[in-house]
Amino acid sequence: MSTEYLNPRYVDLDLWPSLDALDAMLEAQMAAVAAVRPALPMLAKAAEAAAMRLGLEGRLVYVGAGTSGRIGVQDGVELTPTFNWPPERIVFAMAGGNGALLRSVENAEDDREGGAKAMDDLNVGAHDVVIGVAASGTTPFTLGAVERARQRGAMTIGIANNAGAPLLSASEFPILADTGAEVVAGSTRMKAGTAQKIALNLFSTQLMIRLGRVYHGMMVDMRTTNAKLRQRGRTMVERIVGCDAAKAQQAFATAKGNVKLALLVAHDVELGRAQSVLSRNNDNIRSALAEVGWGGDPVDDGC
Repeated sequence: MSTEYLNPRYVDLDLWPSLDALDAMLEAQMAAVAAVRPALPMLAKAAEAAAMRLGLEGRLVYVGAGTSGRIGVQDGVELTPTFNWPPERIVFAMAGGNGALLRSVENAEDDREGGAKAMDDLNVGAHDVVIGVAASGTTPFTLGAVERARQRGAMTIGIANNAGAPLLSASEFPILADTGAEVVAGSTRMKAGTAQKIALNLFSTQLMIRLGRVYHGMMVDMRTTNAKLRQRGRTMVERIVGCDAAKAQQAFATAKGNVKLALLVAHDVELGRAQSVLSRNNDNIRSALAEVGWGGDPVDDGC
């Protein structure tokens, strides 16, 4: 596995001046970014397929062990506040259980049957999208989970950092980010982890875009749970509708902080009708605005 290789360039790393060592690490991180580019076509296919598969009830299921599992969790937990993705439709299968998020659980990643059992326990099925993440692409827990998920009819995505890894062949949508040897041999929390996080960021964001949770480049489905986010929501209404701050504030208050509803209310749509229009259009604000006869652009305020 190339992620386990020792790069001769770094064998004396501990003797280097700190600035030189940091420069080398940063250079490696930039290489990790570049390693994701060849995976873009498959990431695009995966996002499109996942949007079709999830429907109104499917779940995103993140599977992993150690660093890779934690990176998966980091991506998934952001989808609810950012895109209002229902929390009950995000599931994490972490080798060693939730306790492994904070502390390493020895040997948990070697439990292939445990991975398969996790999919059975979650009753993974045809509407679900299972994302297995493993730098080596050989982690038994993750491999067992993805194989069982595919047997159960779920859509499967495998993200790995070694070409020819079993996880890639086991997955319907194989995502390879071939990051090669690490600056510190085998420390896949570095290059491999960076590439995994980028791949997950790209996939999940494009998925949310395809599901209508982004409009005009803005996170119109976010949960406005604090003062900063409430102000951001009001600003979205101003920009998209082209109204003044007072009207945006009134619409936002009437919609009780729901940006999509506020956009319709700011177009003088009564709240009850706005709710019906949005529901009829499967919560897609672009379609909802078109139904009420508005297809304009946001205000160009130079931001």
